[in-house]
Amino acid sequence: MRIDLHCHSKYSKRPSLWLMQKIGCPESFTEPLELYHTARRRGMTAVTITDHNVIDACLEIAHLPDTLVGCEYTAYFPEDRCKVHVLAYGMSEEQHGDLCRARENLYDFAGYLRREKIPHTCAHPLYGPNGRLTLEHIEQLILLFRNWECNGDVHPEMNAALRKLLAGLTPKVIADLAAKHRMEPFFDKPWEKHLTAGSDDHSSLTLAAAYTEVRNARDFNEFWQGVNEGRAQIQCRATSPKAYARNVYSIAYQFHKSKFRLDRYVQKDVFLSFLDRTLRASCRKEPKLSRFYLLLSRRWRARASANGGASLLDTARAEAERLIQNDSELRNIVRGTLDNDVDKAWYEFVNRVSNKVLAELGGHVIDRFAGGRLFDLFHSLGSAAGLYTLSAPYYVACSILAKQRRFGHLVLNSLGKGRRTRHVSAQAPRLAHFTDTFREVNGVALTLQQQLVTARELGKDYSVITCRPEAGPADDGLVCYRPVGTCAVPSYPELQLFMPPFLQMLLDCYDQAFTHIKVATPGPVGLAALGVARILQLPITGTYHTAFPQYTKALTGDAYMEELSWKFMIWFYAQLDAVFVPSAATGEELIARGLAPGKVVTYPRGVDIERFHPRKRPHRFGSHCNSPGNMPTLLYVGRVSKEKNLHILSLAYRELLARGYDARLVVVGDGPYREEMETALDGTPALFTGYLDGEDLAGVYASSELFIFPSTTDTFGNVVLEAQASGIPVVVTDQGGPRENVIPSETGLIVPGDSVGGLVEAVAALLEDPVRRAAMGRAARRYMEGRSFQQAFEKLWAMAVGEDTTPLDRTEPEPVLRCHAESPAMAF
Repeated sequence: MRIDLHCHSKYSKRPSLWLMQKIGCPESFTEPLELYHTARRRGMTAVTITDHNVIDACLEIAHLPDTLVGCEYTAYFPEDRCKVHVLAYGMSEEQHGDLCRARENLYDFAGYLRREKIPHTCAHPLYGPNGRLTLEHIEQLILLFRNWECNGDVHPEMNAALRKLLAGLTPKVIADLAAKHRMEPFFDKPWEKHLTAGSDDHSSLTLAAAYTEVRNARDFNEFWQGVNEGRAQIQCRATSPKAYARNVYSIAYQFHKSKFRLDRYVQKDVFLSFLDRTLRASCRKEPKLSRFYLLLSRRWRARASANGGASLLDTARAEAERLIQNDSELRNIVRGTLDNDVDKAWYEFVNRVSNKVLAELGGHVIDRFAGGRLFDLFHSLGSAAGLYTLSAPYYVACSILAKQRRFGHLVLNSLGKGRRTRHVSAQAPRLAHFTDTFREVNGVALTLQQQLVTARELGKDYSVITCRPEAGPADDGLVCYRPVGTCAVPSYPELQLFMPPFLQMLLDCYDQAFTHIKVATPGPVGLAALGVARILQLPITGTYHTAFPQYTKALTGDAYMEELSWKFMIWFYAQLDAVFVPSAATGEELIARGLAPGKVVTYPRGVDIERFHPRKRPHRFGSHCNSPGNMPTLLYVGRVSKEKNLHILSLAYRELLARGYDARLVVVGDGPYREEMETALDGTPALFTGYLDGEDLAGVYASSELFIFPSTTDTFGNVVLEAQASGIPVVVTDQGGPRENVIPSETGLIVPGDSVGGLVEAVAALLEDPVRRAAMGRAARRYMEGRSFQQAFEKLWAMAVGEDTTPLDRTEPEPVLRCHAESPAMAF
């Protein structure tokens, strides 16, 4: 005898998912008779229906052969109202009434089942329906119930954890639990547990995907005898976000189909026909789509679009129809001829429509933000509700299943200790670092590239997630997605923002089981990271690398745009559990702008002290630095852009030449200001090398006499560390983060920001005193030898996974870093 011991019909009316409650949809919409025939068609030799606290569906099919009365009762621990679901079978209507009255007290309820000898099993025992289930509750359930269910609608690791937990029970463990909870077990040999299985289906899509079988059982009495003797065999196909979400879509579709009487349109509308084929368990009628109706609907939507009246939801529907017409697999679904994975096909459909809507929404937001059209921006953001509604079942599925996976690990690592089974260690830390920049030439990208290499060398499970048109397969920790849309930033045409495929990114992060999320940039990929962390309920931190508001002001000259940028930055970083800043000055600025002091942490930064080393002098490409007449070389490395204050450097260099100092200025890098700067320094010994890396860059550093960094907007300045590691002194300004990486008058000099005269005096003083300059270079090298990149990375990783609880310097010492409740470690 083979039975799916857990499934629901339309009599399960009250949904547990808030998403269903929001639209007023019942928990299930399946007719009992349809459920019976579907189960038999899928190989079940007997059928039961286990609606919540009612047996109406069972009574409705009781006249059919091989049916069994069943019910899923919601019982409560009386101490704290923690819900527990218990499946019971074969009871009379009178017993059902008694059980409904007894379920307010779980102990009385379990006692009644035992006294009346009613077959029962504890449903999904590691999943608490109202979120109150604790390890102590599970310990008491061990004493209360012999039969436990493997559930087809929970994360597979939760079922695996259940099996391992029960396999580890011993008489001593039971005795300890009985003493701890002052409760005697409700049955003999309580360390021997038996498993049953049921699909917990609500839509008929997964009906019979999990079932219990007792071979050679001729009736229900023999079936339950086999269960109680441990002879039952169970099959339980694992669920997934794709299967879970499709069930939610199915219930919602069936609800709306009934409410709005959509049956009359299904055979006329290609979109509704597609929904009917993918979101119903059976659909026997072949669709006969009306060409006239299709043509009319397309013309209506085209006219609405031309008149500016097409909403994002109109776009979604139009894109859906276009996909169905152009995709043979989707057309096969409409025709009822698809034999492949429908969960996958439905996901691909939702993902592609979502990407289309996301691309249009992202373009609207960027255009309106860049244009300062605030009210239009709010209108576009409001339209995001349509996108959320479209994808919400996947968000819900990932959130619920990820939480179940974590709780399964918690059960094994708490209740599993000291049992017969080998203790399973906690999930090893897995960090996903999201960034909008990786291949570009900038400090953030170069740091991330170096972190990825260092993580591999140290054996850390570390992935960098980004989005670029040249996306390819994951490679050595780098995951690059192909964007669904691209937006150019006005006033900064070289910078492009890539819209990531959020739904695909979310499901991949779920599959990878990341434990921590970190965000490097507040662009579209950074926003996606925030969404992933919130849905999967993971701790999320970020680094504030770049002073975007100041850059906005420098590039646009618009104070209003700068203020708007600040509002966005503070909003974004306020969503994170912690914000790592490269300097105290940067942290103080964020706090002054409104970021909570308790979120701000100054973190260590390092430099590759082997790559950047004085021994790299002389540079093998002498034409870059070796000046005619052995002129000393003044070096700048970085983006050649207006916000770096390079006009100050140009003026200072010309002043030095006018005073008679023989020196060559070497500018390494590229950017939008390069042409203008070259014009400004025309006729001088200045040399522009363009972008350099590797040994070329290291050689240029080591072959120079002095490094100059005039920027007042940088939050850190990696190049300042690289120069000092190469054994040359540095000159920086008193604004921004770079000054905190210099020991004043020992490894470099600090000058007033935006001061041509101050910069000239500092450089002149070092040019006139080669002995002092050489001594400062040696001191700079010694200073950097204590700040290797690997040391900094290991410190941050230890903080991320909770191996090192020693806090780094904060801008204020009192507040404690707020961390995710289920993961006490700070995220790297």
